Amino acid sequence: MAFNEANTVEAFIRDRLTGGAGPTTLSPGVARQGEAIAGLGWHFVGPGDLPRQPQEPLVEPYLREALVRLNPDISSSPSRVDDVLYRVRAIIMGARSDGLVKANEEFSAWLLGERSMPFGPNGEHVTVRLIDFDDLEQNTYVVTQQYTFRAGKAEKRADLVMLVNGLPLVLIEAKTPVRSSQSWFDGAIQVHDDYEQNVPELFVPNLFSVATEGKEYRYGSVRMPVDLWGPWRTSEDGPQSLGEVEKSVTSMLRPAMVLDLLANFTAFATQKGKQRIKIIARYQQVDGVNKIVERVVAGQPRKGLIWHFQGSGKSLLMLFASRKLRLHPALKNPTVMVVVDRLDLDSQIAGTFYAADMANLVRAETRKHLAELLANDVRKVVITTIHRFGEAEGVLNDRDNVIVMVDEAHRTQEGDLGRKMRDALPNAFLFGLTGTPINRADRNTFYAFGAETDQNGYMSRYGLNDSIRDGATKELHFEPRLVDLHIDQDAIEEAYRDITEGLADEDRDKIGRAAAKMEILVKAPERVSAICADIAKHYKEKVAPNGFGAQVVTLDRESCLLYKQELDKHLPSEALDIVMSVNSGEEMYADYRRDRDAEEKLLDRFRDPKDPLKIIIVTSKLLTGFDAPILQTMYLDKPLRDHTLLQAICRTNRPYGEQKTHGLIVDYLGAFDDVAQALKFDEESVNKAVSNIAELAEMLPTAIQECLEYFAGVDRTLTGYEGLIAAQDCLPSDDLRDAFASDFSILNRIWEALSPDPVLKPYETDYRWLAQVYESLKPSTGTGKLLWHSLGAKTIEMIHENVHVDTVRDDLDTLVLDAELLEAVLGSPDPEKKAKEVSVKLTGRLRKHSHNPKYKALAERLEDLKKRHEHGVLVSIEFLKQLLELAKDVVRLERETPVEEDLDRGKAALTGLFEEAKCGETPVMVKRIVDDIDEIVRAVRFEGWQTTHAGEREVKLALRRTLFKYKLHQDIELFERSYEYIREYY
Repeated sequence: MAFNEANTVEAFIRDRLTGGAGPTTLSPGVARQGEAIAGLGWHFVGPGDLPRQPQEPLVEPYLREALVRLNPDISSSPSRVDDVLYRVRAIIMGARSDGLVKANEEFSAWLLGERSMPFGPNGEHVTVRLIDFDDLEQNTYVVTQQYTFRAGKAEKRADLVMLVNGLPLVLIEAKTPVRSSQSWFDGAIQVHDDYEQNVPELFVPNLFSVATEGKEYRYGSVRMPVDLWGPWRTSEDGPQSLGEVEKSVTSMLRPAMVLDLLANFTAFATQKGKQRIKIIARYQQVDGVNKIVERVVAGQPRKGLIWHFQGSGKSLLMLFASRKLRLHPALKNPTVMVVVDRLDLDSQIAGTFYAADMANLVRAETRKHLAELLANDVRKVVITTIHRFGEAEGVLNDRDNVIVMVDEAHRTQEGDLGRKMRDALPNAFLFGLTGTPINRADRNTFYAFGAETDQNGYMSRYGLNDSIRDGATKELHFEPRLVDLHIDQDAIEEAYRDITEGLADEDRDKIGRAAAKMEILVKAPERVSAICADIAKHYKEKVAPNGFGAQVVTLDRESCLLYKQELDKHLPSEALDIVMSVNSGEEMYADYRRDRDAEEKLLDRFRDPKDPLKIIIVTSKLLTGFDAPILQTMYLDKPLRDHTLLQAICRTNRPYGEQKTHGLIVDYLGAFDDVAQALKFDEESVNKAVSNIAELAEMLPTAIQECLEYFAGVDRTLTGYEGLIAAQDCLPSDDLRDAFASDFSILNRIWEALSPDPVLKPYETDYRWLAQVYESLKPSTGTGKLLWHSLGAKTIEMIHENVHVDTVRDDLDTLVLDAELLEAVLGSPDPEKKAKEVSVKLTGRLRKHSHNPKYKALAERLEDLKKRHEHGVLVSIEFLKQLLELAKDVVRLERETPVEEDLDRGKAALTGLFEEAKCGETPVMVKRIVDDIDEIVRAVRFEGWQTTHAGEREVKLALRRTLFKYKLHQDIELFERSYEYIREYY
């Protein structure tokens, strides 16, 4: 006897579902042999024994019994069954006129108990239940073979159909495993192109369909394109075989899992073109969601890390988790929070949730709104950005059924914003989701989110290899090019290290030299010419023939222009364009200045295979979050590292038809000499880094104490310049300052590594004070003997958030202009103290003008005076005289280049910002807005307003009024960026 699909795959799956038993007596509950569950718990009923006609998609007698069994109001009056059947038949009959997805969506609402009928007392509407999700023993579970269905002239026969209460929820198409020309794909095509098209009525109740040839197992929802059908994996996958298919069947087709998928893991969404689609979760999303829910229901541990590779559907995972958590009876109506770190992600995720009609959804639009929602104990799904916790003081909500899911958990969570969030929600569950965790001592996603009980630091893992194997993404190939033009790797490493890790250093000149060195290496005309010729040749030979698009990534914006100019010599000009950020007044880049709408239109052109635009040149835009499956090749001529490198190269790995077998990175800089390192996270290194960080907590009190010892006897509650002078007096020499800088550097590194751990809370006041003293001692020019290391971004942010004192009361004008006062000062009984006071004020004054090159010489003069005084060359009275001379020059320069110059810069910056924000739907009169803001801010501002609560409040109010006038008040990002510019320039 020959092998065929009926006696191999089909029979094999049937026997796994039923335990190999023949036809059984049907009764509610899972099938049993004796006391044990038979197979997976499905009763087998042969096609000839099913009480139905070929033109009936449902087994109506089974459904009648279930309606009476599950609905007391129908049980008391069984004739009401016909009213329900009339309604569900009408939905099925409407599949051809309304469309299959729409009919399936309405039928799903009935399956989930979301529809009611007037069966209650006095005609009250009561919910009608077709399936019992709480007590599985109340439903019937039947599998049958060769399920024939006839619609008009069309007649189709499904290999296996699984019915719950007579409703065909799952259809399985089996192909033979012994013919190489047959695969699961043929079965899926048959379901999608033949059955769903010709007998759509059969699929109105459908949850999902399965296709397998006994080697691979794939499933999809109605009208889902076949290339998106996904596998159902278990944790231990082996080679393709019936044994592997058995694992998938056993895991996915249990009655409990089928009903879990129906209740919690499907969604209907509207795509851009208004087309309605049905989504069913992939197995890694189901795994992640169920682990989150399990952990929350158990009550501990109260955190966990979901590490799923780029492109694996983390937004949908959060959607399904939110829904399941909100509906779980054991959680007593919880609050679920989705926290992101960028406004575009906020919009993207909110878009996913809104498109899927998520119930009880609210976006926290501002910091105040977020605080109100939490204070009012709102029980909904709340989407917000991490930055809206920035001004939270203390506890906002201490309930223990608040569940927080943090998207892109590697970016902002290991820091003070993360700690603010944890302080605000002290009893919340915290789950981090990331595709690129960071495993370093100073930033560590595993430490921030991994529970101690999670052996490898994460609770759910879906890696690069899983993603490629499942077809969710394509392989990445790396092609190093032009070895003879390869830049010396050591030179790159050195320059790159200076550029990236030194960016926040005050030693700007040194960084400038390093950057210049890098530019000289990379922008050499001969090199640019050779590389562009190579890109054009490679593109024409390898990329264009397959109809793919490409991206060229260059060092900076100037390089974008150089490459475009050079590539135009080899390729049609309309085939290339540049996408970059351009500010107002930057004439050099004006041709590439676009608002959001114009940029999106350009990118849609790039995505369109019929459009001549084939290559986009970028430097930093479109390296993360840009989704264009047609993009297959990235020409990389910019040094990238770690998670930035991974996120950038993943732009090329999206599936795009059968032609696209891989994403290609053509590497001109040797950036991939460490790609293995970027992708490598072995468990040992993760555990080691996390344990090293834990040890740092023990070092923290000592490190704080060592820094405070420099300031014995100083009153740390004293604010203003008196407090700063008292602290600075404790460090009279360069050597002592160097020693303090060194000790504070150690403390800063410990602080950055531990943040956002609550262990920092008791030390925050001391650390903030030390950080401010440290900041105040830095030379204004950014040069000098002290090797001041870069203050971590989190520390600077914390200082900015917490400077509420009038740090320096700036009465410098008075000092300089009043002749009598000058005499009084010079006759001061304590010239040393007075000199210190003037010095502190001058430093602050000059720092305010640090962006203006005219003040650089004056800042250098101040540093020189301070040095000469410290070394005893200038006595106190002479030091004071020269400081006052310098003060006169500062004020004179301010008079010559009045506030107008800074304010004009402010107007230019604001103009750039509003030009960028302008979109086609709401044409904005940019000049009028900027003039209005400029006029009203000048009216309310006063010297030093930035350092007072009243000043900040007045300016924010003025800005809000103006934005409101132009209906722009709801754009939170626009408000915050405008305010930052005003704060800097006004």
